[in-house]
Amino acid sequence: MSSALADETAVVTGSSSGIGLAIARAFASEGANVVVNSRSRERVETAAAEIEDEAGTVVPIEADVTDYDSLQSLVERTVEEFGSLDVWVNNAGINLRGPAEEIPLDDWQTVIDVNLSGTFYGARVAGKRMIEQGTGGNVINISSMMGEQGQTGRTPYNTSKGGVNNLTRCLAVEWAEHDIHVNAIAPGYIRTEMVDDAQDQIGFDEQDVVDRTPLGRFGTVEEVANCAKFLAQGEHFMTGEILHPDGGWLAFGWGSDS
Repeated sequence: MSSALADETAVVTGSSSGIGLAIARAFASEGANVVVNSRSRERVETAAAEIEDEAGTVVPIEADVTDYDSLQSLVERTVEEFGSLDVWVNNAGINLRGPAEEIPLDDWQTVIDVNLSGTFYGARVAGKRMIEQGTGGNVINISSMMGEQGQTGRTPYNTSKGGVNNLTRCLAVEWAEHDIHVNAIAPGYIRTEMVDDAQDQIGFDEQDVVDRTPLGRFGTVEEVANCAKFLAQGEHFMTGEILHPDGGWLAFGWGSDS
């Protein structure tokens, strides 16, 4: 039986590595036409080459999610290439850390620009195209379980992801009449370059994370990609939902198994 994603067209922002790359690969393996994206032409071409042997067609297009016109051009080039836009994944993100009273205001603005405004810009350009097509679609925002929590030194990141969660709900309600499903995925600790960098910078104990996670391990990018694939296939009655592939972290009220 053919996949629901076969011949569908999907854009994944920030897909040159990590979760974004895994999502792009998962979509392509189902036969989708996939646009991989990064601000860097070199990085996006390398990413496309990594997954070009999958069943779908993969095209690299550079664009900056903080530049609305750049994203509009991304949509136009995607439609020129494939004729439609069916799935849009807002994955591009950044994390800059520091005490709230000391973090440079430029760092705050950068995180908000990429994580929150970039997600809105991407959803807006995609939503407008899907409304014009009149065939519905799926917008998937990559959030974080940190959007549900307060943490020392992560005010910009956690705040931006909390905003992404409520943006998801607002757009889901607003675009439901157009059969556009808007959902978010809010992962926990997933083994990615971003998490590895955080471990190096902050020096958190990996075992502490494992002990705090009921499933007793870090998640994988492939597991997050499976969530995205489920949402993108559209065979569900879900919109405005936040999925949490976090190994049970948020459900664990006690907070420690020790």
